[in-house]
Amino acid sequence: MSREHHPSFEIEHTVAFYELDPMQIVWHGNYFKYFEDARSALLRSVGIDLNEFYVKSNCVFPIIKTSTKHIYPLRYGDEFICRATVADCKEKFVVDFDVRLKAGGRVCVKGRTEQVAVQMPEGEMLFEIPAAIRAALRMP
Repeated sequence: MSREHHPSFEIEHTVAFYELDPMQIVWHGNYFKYFEDARSALLRSVGIDLNEFYVKSNCVFPIIKTSTKHIYPLRYGDEFICRATVADCKEKFVVDFDVRLKAGGRVCVKGRTEQVAVQMPEGEMLFEIPAAIRAALRMP
């Protein structure tokens, strides 16, 4: 499947004062919040609510790996777009992110998260993402 057919979703956000560090740029940890917001919106856009999924299936999706590359800093008042794109959804749920300025499209941060499916309460890791989630995302 070519990359352009992978499910994707964008959210918009404006940098608030409380998101800044002492250097007056977005504190690096806030990018993971932006990633989570975009990933959640992506899943909702295809009808998946991970909390509801947990209640019905006792399956949770912990993050097992994250990465970020900071390219250009966001500052107070910057309007930006965070795009989440599903990179893989077989053994792991892998999502790529890019954060770019709304005006001009300058890329500020690239990131990736990886999640696995874990059956609760046993805490047993499953070796594939549940079929219902793959189907909703139209991933094989």
